[in-house]
Amino acid sequence: MTTIFLVGAGAVGRRAARQLAESDGVERILIADRVAGVAEDGAAAMGARAESVDWSPDRPLPAGVTVVASAVGGTAERAVFERALEAGVPAAGCADDAGTVRSLLDLDDAAREAGVTLAAGCGLAPGLSDVLARHAADALETVDEIQVARAGSAGPACRSALDGSGRGAVLEWRDGAWARHRPGSGRQLVWFPSPVGGLDCHRAGSGQADLLVDAFPGLARASMRIASPLGPGRQLPGVRALGHIPMVTARLGVPRRRDPDGDWGAVWVEARGRRGRSEEILVYGAVDRMSFAAGAVLGVTALWLAGLGAAPVTNTGVHGLAALVDPVPFLGELARRGLKAAAFEGASV
Repeated sequence: MTTIFLVGAGAVGRRAARQLAESDGVERILIADRVAGVAEDGAAAMGARAESVDWSPDRPLPAGVTVVASAVGGTAERAVFERALEAGVPAAGCADDAGTVRSLLDLDDAAREAGVTLAAGCGLAPGLSDVLARHAADALETVDEIQVARAGSAGPACRSALDGSGRGAVLEWRDGAWARHRPGSGRQLVWFPSPVGGLDCHRAGSGQADLLVDAFPGLARASMRIASPLGPGRQLPGVRALGHIPMVTARLGVPRRRDPDGDWGAVWVEARGRRGRSEEILVYGAVDRMSFAAGAVLGVTALWLAGLGAAPVTNTGVHGLAALVDPVPFLGELARRGLKAAAFEGASV
């Protein structure tokens, strides 16, 4: 019997729970949250297969758990991964801050020894960005540089993490070594898919580069940029949809109610490398409501770790999705659930 234990029933956790509840092969969904009423409400909304449990990260996992999906982020996610490792159960988490991601990667040796797979950074970026990076890298003979940019936030916890990304030094991978930069530096205009459009992005703390370096050992450069809060953007000419991305236009003068799936979230991934004698630049992107997008990636990752995906996950240890999943069927599954990517055509500017 496949039992998925979801820790955290906030904005992202609820969307992940919905993905799990609508999936074949999942018999039980156990939901825990530090606020008991939140877990109970989340379980009630998911139907008969879901139930809330009283649990905290300092206790062993509930009996019979097949895989853990963590939507708590921050330092608590390290404790959730430790409990999963002790139980010999695979886990996926969506924490994206640099400190947490590095602390999870520190569990790699123990996870390999135990033969357990722990998937870190399973949100929008890191997360979907890593899958797009792998998709681009697979189309190249060699990949030298990967740049990622992200815009938007989900619930309060995500916005708090976004605020924290602007404090402390930012580490970028440059020519085989870590280089320290000031947060807010490195301004870059990034064109995300419509309706987000062009936004100024800057360096900010993130675990994205760590996961890319882990997945692509020969990478010369890896960097991450984060945009300021989203507003409606301009359409980028030359975007060819890999799957349909709906156009959304804001009506001027009409107050906008906050969408339950959060603000618009967007990701942009540029991979530079070589194919034959020529240098190639591939750019992919995606846009959707932030909570939905992150929850979909976390939910689908949990399903794949439970053996319910289109391709097996065989790598053990702690990795991001670029090192764990076959990108084409993974992106296909996300597209089937409504989260679709786009390829950018034309010259990179």
